[in-house]
Amino acid sequence: MDPMNLPFTKGHGTENDFVLIPDLDGELDLTPAQVALLGDRRAGIGGDGVIRIVRTARAAEEADIAALADEAEWFMDYRNADGSLAQMCGNGTRVFATRLRREGLVGESFAIATRAGLRRIRFEGDDVVTHMGHWRFVDEAKAQSQGFDSPVHVDEAEDITEPYSALSLDPGNPHTVVALPENVNLNGIRLRRPPAVNPVPPEGSNVEFVRVLGPGRISMRVHERGVGETRSCGTGVCAAAIGTAFWSGDVDATGEMTVEVPGGTLRVRLLPGREVELAGPAVLVADGTTTLV
Repeated sequence: MDPMNLPFTKGHGTENDFVLIPDLDGELDLTPAQVALLGDRRAGIGGDGVIRIVRTARAAEEADIAALADEAEWFMDYRNADGSLAQMCGNGTRVFATRLRREGLVGESFAIATRAGLRRIRFEGDDVVTHMGHWRFVDEAKAQSQGFDSPVHVDEAEDITEPYSALSLDPGNPHTVVALPENVNLNGIRLRRPPAVNPVPPEGSNVEFVRVLGPGRISMRVHERGVGETRSCGTGVCAAAIGTAFWSGDVDATGEMTVEVPGGTLRVRLLPGREVELAGPAVLVADGTTTLV
């Protein structure tokens, strides 16, 4: 294969970082190995994910995506750092939108297409707000009857070997949320290996570990499928806020929750009808060209 010169932008949302590849007319067909190289922090550019920017109508390999072209001009083709496909990425939507606006390709409010459907975005001051759409329980009957639906085992500094009780949620991609017991230090958990979720989700799962800090405020760490621990996860922040509201006794609660992650602070708005919005910053840090084989 002949090498090609590939322009890119590097950006992050609360230090959840991405390599953005402009492919406006859908001429690229990046292989999983090429995506993994772009995301490699030693051999490539480095990022938690790779986002191809392409016109929705030209996303030929995604027939159901192309059908969204009348409502969203741009498709966020999101890949995990290991090259695998993902439905979408909450923090990535804000970085994607910021790159589009910088290039004059969108206005202050618009929709984008993702594998999880349309996501509506608007700019509010220094923040970018993504309407993340409808969320759902993976097993609502079990969640409602027991409060949890999945045990999760993870190595942690306190040498506790019993699995944690967790809740499976889908705010656009699969998540498993753990409410940490009071005797476990959030910062002491070791997330060098993927937490073991039982039963194993068919498409894998991001796993969030949550500590309540006070009314309307939580902190969180996350292990992302196909990536490892990241500094932030937008859909994970939403899942953590939803799980916290559920455990507080009101699954259909509305209002705003502040979520602290290692990379910064995000705001989650719980909306009627089990919908959710995510608000936070997005930063474009560099532009360049790389040679890809």
